[in-house]
Amino acid sequence: MSNLRFSSLFFPLAALLAPVAPRAAEALEEVVITASLRRSAAIELPASVTVLGADTLRTAGVQHLQDVLELVPNLNWASGTSRPRYFQLRGIGETDQWQGAPNPSVGFLIDGMDFSGVGMPATLIDVDQIEVLRGPQGTAYGANALAGLINVRTREPVGATSARLEATAGDYGTGALGAVFGGQVASLGDAGWRLVAQRHRSDGFRRNAFLGRDDTNGIDETTLRGRLGFAAGESLRVDVSTLWVDTDNGFDAFSLDNSRVTLSDDPGRDAQRSRGASLSVAYAPAGAFEFRSTTAVTDSDIQYSFDGDWGFDPGYDFTQRFLRDHGTLSQDFRFVSAGTADAAGASAWVAGLYGLEVRESNDQLDLYDGAVYRALASRYSSTSVALYGEFEHRFTARWRFGAGLRAEQRRSRYRDSDASDFSPRDSMVGGNLSLEYEFDARRRAYLSLARGYKGGGFNIGAAVPESRRQYDPELLTSAELGYKLRSDEGRATLDLAAFYMRRTRQQVGTSVQVDPGDPLAFIYLTDNAARGENYGLEATGRWQATDRLALGATLGLLETRFLDYRVGDRDLGGRGQAHAPPYQYSLTADYRNAFGWFGRVDLQGVAGFYFSDSHDQRALAREVLNLRVGYETARWGLSLWIRNALDARYAQRGFFFGNEPPDYPERLYVQQADPRQAGLSVWYGLR
Repeated sequence: MSNLRFSSLFFPLAALLAPVAPRAAEALEEVVITASLRRSAAIELPASVTVLGADTLRTAGVQHLQDVLELVPNLNWASGTSRPRYFQLRGIGETDQWQGAPNPSVGFLIDGMDFSGVGMPATLIDVDQIEVLRGPQGTAYGANALAGLINVRTREPVGATSARLEATAGDYGTGALGAVFGGQVASLGDAGWRLVAQRHRSDGFRRNAFLGRDDTNGIDETTLRGRLGFAAGESLRVDVSTLWVDTDNGFDAFSLDNSRVTLSDDPGRDAQRSRGASLSVAYAPAGAFEFRSTTAVTDSDIQYSFDGDWGFDPGYDFTQRFLRDHGTLSQDFRFVSAGTADAAGASAWVAGLYGLEVRESNDQLDLYDGAVYRALASRYSSTSVALYGEFEHRFTARWRFGAGLRAEQRRSRYRDSDASDFSPRDSMVGGNLSLEYEFDARRRAYLSLARGYKGGGFNIGAAVPESRRQYDPELLTSAELGYKLRSDEGRATLDLAAFYMRRTRQQVGTSVQVDPGDPLAFIYLTDNAARGENYGLEATGRWQATDRLALGATLGLLETRFLDYRVGDRDLGGRGQAHAPPYQYSLTADYRNAFGWFGRVDLQGVAGFYFSDSHDQRALAREVLNLRVGYETARWGLSLWIRNALDARYAQRGFFFGNEPPDYPERLYVQQADPRQAGLSVWYGLR
């Protein structure tokens, strides 16, 4: 009787759910890389690239790019902020920007808008794809992509009517409410629009015992995005993207005992209000080349402050504040051949002109007992113009050759209230050569040589010696050998890449505390190390083991070292570079059945690494487990998620200096990562 009763309930329920539930996982689809000069399938790109699709972002993440960064091999980031802004790819990238000119090594784009060095607007709602290109992008992006590029693409408007509501609730005061709408514009014919709005809040996982508050490190993020796309004739396509993201976050992350309980009497703030817009026009008359124009503008108001003494002693009360305004204007004109190098004897080419204008004002205020005792007001602007081109030729059905070249000139101007006045001018050349062998349509190998570059700059401050005021551009030469596999049925993928990079005139940032009694008295210096080298291996694999279960893994192995480099009485020759962990890995199991139930398990590990090139303190290795389980139909879904399920305790950022009177002993102070967090997310509508 019990079996009969179970069947009488189960089978009608299954019949009801099956028509509206999503299908079980099918063959893996090949993704298209949009950040390359010519859009191409990932298997066709002779470079190491990781693509995180919409499904991965939805099930592995919760709110921000920060949630999914460790799914990318050899990508690390330096905290000291409420959200990631400073990235390192293959061990190359900045760990902060305190003073001087913005000079990022890792490019960061959102729908064509350049947010390099200010990447906090990367919220995940309605994001379609994140592409991470590793290695110098000297031909495609120039000076801002010495180490690589992170490209965020939101979902395109497709014209179909859609509406979706999303909500999240979790511990530590976490809550979010968002909405996505899309449809057609009748007056423009074949036109689609998409609007996104979301508010996300959290208390920030810290408790300020002195003030008796739990929100001094809180998160308060508002996202507004809009996209419009339409065809203005048979050969003309126009796309417009806009965003307004307000990350009004607190910053109270450090304590004297390295715990998550702080004693700050003047908690900091890490707020960034970013606005941006991009206009893309593609004109492709039949049988001719395609012309693409991309115009983008961004503006970010940034307020960053922290309690310098991390305590409440009225006789030792320091606060530092930065008020920044960062803006960019970029223009890219690109001509792309109509033909492709897909058949024996065929060739393809790309040629373009690129311009970038950057402006930044930065007011630094050092306060003691609430009063300003030191201030620095600076203004910076730069203009970069580049000519670039790329050529591909397929010699035979199996062999293809590629070559690219970019010549860039940058003029900049810096002035500040300490009478510093610099007007450097850099002329830089980068490029790439590649040779590909196609075993068949599913297996390819490639060898690439690339040269990347990064502009020079200057050190500021009255105590900086004249001989160390300016530093030269850095050059990076890279060799990469790769192999890509897609199985016959499309159920498995494998990407392997081994690389070696030689850094010439390597730019290295260091700092020195000149007054032990003043925790804000730092001199920040960038030097050109004689040489450096970075080499390693990257692997990404995914296997659709059954119709319901997919398994994935990534591995990044990295060795870095300085060559012939000394700082004062410290010999760094042979030492590893900062924020360059020797290994990173992730293991993923993704389950989904035909009735709508799904689950995902992510285990991520990162080796210990040096916090800074100024000292030899290291972060400890860590392993983090993230879980999600849920149910969804074509119209609604819900999921329970747990971040850092094992409550691993590890440091994201570390400083080594004296900050405790009366003797000011040098100690390591760290920013602890977030503890275990659980929550529930629901959505209703049409994706």
